[in-house]
Amino acid sequence: MAYLDANATEPLLPAARAAALAAFDLIGNPASLHAAGRAARRALEDARTAIAQSFGAHAEGVVFTSGGTEANALAIAGLSPGRRVIIGATEHDAVRAAAPGAEILPVDADGVADLEALAQMLGASPALVCLMLANNETGTLQPIEAAAALCHRHGALLHVDAVQAAGRIGTHMTALDADSMVLSSHKLGGPKGAGALLLAPGREIAPLVRGGGQERGRRGGTPALACIVGFAAAAQVPRPDVGPMRDAAEAHAVRCGAIVLGGSNRLPNTSCLALPGVRADTQVIALDLAGVAVSAGAACSSGKVARSHVLEAMQAGALAGQAIRVSLPWNATWDDVQAFQDAYAVMAGRLAKRAA
Repeated sequence: MAYLDANATEPLLPAARAAALAAFDLIGNPASLHAAGRAARRALEDARTAIAQSFGAHAEGVVFTSGGTEANALAIAGLSPGRRVIIGATEHDAVRAAAPGAEILPVDADGVADLEALAQMLGASPALVCLMLANNETGTLQPIEAAAALCHRHGALLHVDAVQAAGRIGTHMTALDADSMVLSSHKLGGPKGAGALLLAPGREIAPLVRGGGQERGRRGGTPALACIVGFAAAAQVPRPDVGPMRDAAEAHAVRCGAIVLGGSNRLPNTSCLALPGVRADTQVIALDLAGVAVSAGAACSSGKVARSHVLEAMQAGALAGQAIRVSLPWNATWDDVQAFQDAYAVMAGRLAKRAA
């Protein structure tokens, strides 16, 4: 199978696999004082330092979690008391669910946040603004540095979901000037089951999960050490540039009748391709039967296609239910691209004709 669904999860990097397997042999609990516990603690803290160095954060501000969803919930719950919450219209459901009743920041037709609207929304009262660095469906990049400057000028905090950006573009928390940032291990080639919330110096949060005081009292529970060690290993692996392959696959799809959504300033691995008149789930199934794994721009549940809130916020109209996401993993090959091109041409020729 040609696996082109990296934004759902990246294949496990060999270095991450090796590091995680080695960590499984550390039998101690990092909270224990004996030699086995100290060895586990060293591995945990080495991973914390590696994550901090890889993403421009401070080690004392790295809070390990079970993944990006928990890290987003922890950040929003911890930083929002006493503040209004403003979220981008195209944020991931993990952020939307963690901030019910939040004010919605509009985006333009490419999915880019409207910073003039943000300036008006901030006003004088304290706020927490949640803005993702890269969109999971379209790959659209947000002007985080400009948003941070605007937020801090108004006394607001900026929380950045960097789950899709990490490992694909430069992602440096200090350079972004974010107050908090979220990462997920499996989205950058590490094991599933680990993530991190990065806090800027001086930012503190109360835990959502209480217990034995782990993670400096910010998140209770024994850490998933092997996953975290694999996470840190993955964060240090340079990635090949898959941009030329993405561009070739995308150009071929356009020749077959696809419309590219999300503008030009996107992740180098991601294409959101709408085929007018053809449901997203129908396209995904057709490509899967041809041996190509992609995903729908809109979630499918119980046989019903839910229109993508991301594409609806971009005013995509009917295309919001007719878009698929093609996201190349770190190990994509030109053979994968050729398989996609062949399968897409057959699918588009058959289904678009039927739709007409």
